[in-house]
Amino acid sequence: MTSPLPHHHAADALALGDSTLTGRYHVDLLTHEWWWSDETFRIHGFEPGEVVPTTAMVLAHRHPEDRDRVQHVLDDARRTGDPFATVHRIIDAHGVNHVVSIVGEGRRDEHGETVELVGYVLDLTSSIQRLASKEADIEIRAAAHGRRHIEQAKAVVGLALELDDDVAFDVLRRRSNDTNVPVRLLSKRLVQHVHATATDGRPLEAARVLAFLKAPSQAD
Repeated sequence: MTSPLPHHHAADALALGDSTLTGRYHVDLLTHEWWWSDETFRIHGFEPGEVVPTTAMVLAHRHPEDRDRVQHVLDDARRTGDPFATVHRIIDAHGVNHVVSIVGEGRRDEHGETVELVGYVLDLTSSIQRLASKEADIEIRAAAHGRRHIEQAKAVVGLALELDDDVAFDVLRRRSNDTNVPVRLLSKRLVQHVHATATDGRPLEAARVLAFLKAPSQAD
């Protein structure tokens, strides 16, 4: 079956501005024949023309946990012909998992019956992996930054109150619980408070540290 789909600018817009692989599809609801573009074959792990796509094969490649939901979306599209979109997982011919988005709409005949579904398949896997990697890097950096403040705050408490590291951390943790301020934020505020008051020439006094710990939310 040849493709009845023109190559709209929508394909470029759907490509998310990166290397997202975007394929096209068409299914004749009367004959149940499918047409896939070369990209759609490759998203499913096949070379173009290697297999004849069918509804059963399309559903078989859907992740078992997503299959019923995809079937429901397709059934609604067949019934209403309305535009639709879904994000779900597929397992390609090589057993590799992909996250894909399918968008499309129905085409009606002169009687108003939905006779075709046409649209695009987007392989979002690489985009999601890049996003996850970026978010993980941000979280790691934030954790390291927060840990630095905690270590600095432990040193401040330990020096002012003449405590070892473990006991100093217990002091911070108890004040965190009592004031409902996370240890990381409490430590950051304490370090900032010490830096802000260090210019007055006074030594780091236990009373000043204890006073701060009693009301850490007032020292932003």
